[in-house]
Amino acid sequence: HMTVLVLDSPELLARATLAEGFQPDSCAESNKPRQLKFHYGYNKHQLSAADMSRLTLHGHSLRRNVHLHVCVHWHSDAFGTADYGHFLSRLRASAVVRFLIEEGVEEQRLKVVGWGSDRPLATRADHAANRRVELEYVQHSVSSALSG
Repeated sequence: HMTVLVLDSPELLARATLAEGFQPDSCAESNKPRQLKFHYGYNKHQLSAADMSRLTLHGHSLRRNVHLHVCVHWHSDAFGTADYGHFLSRLRASAVVRFLIEEGVEEQRLKVVGWGSDRPLATRADHAANRRVELEYVQHSVSSALSG
């Protein structure tokens, strides 16, 4: 269950909403929020109002499903120095984790995993697609095996 929350600029947000938002929810039986793809603007790490409202839904879902844990995967683009890209990406992931904790999700249910630019979503040249944070829902048993 990978949710891509790639957080972002207004025009990309509008395009993504048009592309994804108006279809009937095919996974209505699942009470996990829908998969999302939103991208961070260049040099940005703050959460937008739209990101926060989507993360609020994830918070509700996680409070209802206490057996689920979340891996917060951060990815950077291959633009500029790796150190700076990693720094920004960690800030993005931290903002997501802090927000979920404020929404009442226990910190021990959240794990941050960093990939740098090793797992591009698109081509390595498509920087906007690669600057992202992905939320992966995992069962507690799986999560403890991973960290064990």
